[in-house]
Amino acid sequence: MSMYTSKIAGLGSYVPDHIVTNDDLSKIIETNDAWIQERTGIKERRHIQKGDGNSTAIMGVKASEIALERAGLVPNDIDLIVFATLSPDMYFPGCGVQVQEMMNMRTIPALDVRNQCSGFVYGLSVGDQFIKTGMYRNVLVIGSENHSGGLDMTTRGRSVSVIFGDGAGAAVLTRSDKDGKGILSTHLHSEGAHAKELALMGPSTEHWVPEIIAENPQENIPYYPYMNGQFVFKNAVVRFSEVINEGLVANGLSVEDIDMLIPHQANLRISQFVQKKFKLSDDKVYNNIQKYGNTTAASIPIALTEAWEQGKIKDGDTVVLAAFGSGFTWGSAIINW
Repeated sequence: MSMYTSKIAGLGSYVPDHIVTNDDLSKIIETNDAWIQERTGIKERRHIQKGDGNSTAIMGVKASEIALERAGLVPNDIDLIVFATLSPDMYFPGCGVQVQEMMNMRTIPALDVRNQCSGFVYGLSVGDQFIKTGMYRNVLVIGSENHSGGLDMTTRGRSVSVIFGDGAGAAVLTRSDKDGKGILSTHLHSEGAHAKELALMGPSTEHWVPEIIAENPQENIPYYPYMNGQFVFKNAVVRFSEVINEGLVANGLSVEDIDMLIPHQANLRISQFVQKKFKLSDDKVYNNIQKYGNTTAASIPIALTEAWEQGKIKDGDTVVLAAFGSGFTWGSAIINW
């Protein structure tokens, strides 16, 4: 079997125009800017508005068009779509086939990844493996989320709703014949014992909408996301550290070799904890949760795109991606840029 190397040939991101500040939220929720910033580091986020023409799939397309142009490719060059999201436009089918149709692509396969905050890293790993085995040459990996339409925008839901924002990011993976360049390795894990600590319990095949409405009082609505914040935080900082170290060891690297760490933008306090633990300087960690909130599967590709656009990632740099989220799932990718 042939073995190739995959590299990121193009990056793109898109966020809605509508900015929602902490002060905006304080007008509808019992909260304030200081409370939100102290706990999350977030100052503002982007929300889709009715009539602005956006959806999870459409934002994914907008980010993908930029990534394809930067890669010097056209839609029909893509051999596989991998779409990561927890907020698809429809319960089924997934967003991958919508992208195939919207971008007028060939009848290529479209795979939907449901690993929430770890979704982009999982999707990157899938695309990397398909290229490494020689099955495909060009893979489009997308992370896109429309959180705002499914949040409890009342005081009851403030601990979750102030955190999340909308947006999309995309990466084009392509085959490379340069050994030791591109995606060096990916590392994926899960621990389903804690699945309900960060989850949306319904609607589901066990709890369809009529049943939910009939059986649940308004103060306990299961079709809004639930998060055990402190428990998630404690697990995240441990798993982030473990999976970053796992990737470094697998490639014979040390912390000193890291040129840029792009962590999933879950909470600025988590990123700062990991940065401090690894003794990384500010110029070696990229955070943008302050501007966009937690965009789940979109957070790493949006941050990676911005870091590259700003010249913070250069040829030959060792770039580390790391994520942790619902499932629990977590993962890392080690890249020689």
